[in-house]
Amino acid sequence: MSARTLSRKVLPLLDRVLVQRVKAVEKTKSGILIPEKAQETLPEGTVIAVGPGAFDKDGNRIPVSVAVGDKVLLPNYGGSNIKVDSEELLLFRDSEILAKLE
Repeated sequence: MSARTLSRKVLPLLDRVLVQRVKAVEKTKSGILIPEKAQETLPEGTVIAVGPGAFDKDGNRIPVSVAVGDKVLLPNYGGSNIKVDSEELLLFRDSEILAKLE
C-alpha cells in the first residue's frame, strides 16, 4: 500500500507525526539471506503524515518541525504502534523525534 493511501486513512492530530519505519536488510551484498531474528530494526523512518501543530499557552499554533517525506531518526523506545491494513506504522509526538536525516 502506498504512503499516500496510508496518510488518507490516518490523520495525526496536534503535534503528532506518523512514521513508517525503514525495513531491515534481508540479504547481504553477496546474496546470503539473513534470518528474521538476526535482522536488526533500524532507528530510521519516513514521515507519512503530520498534524497541524500544537497550541502554546496564548493559543498560537506551533508548527511541526518535520514534513511529509522527511527521513527521520527515531528513539529506540516510545511511539504508538498502529496497524493499517497490513502496514505497521508508528505515531510519535514531534518532540520525540531525534533528528532529520539528509
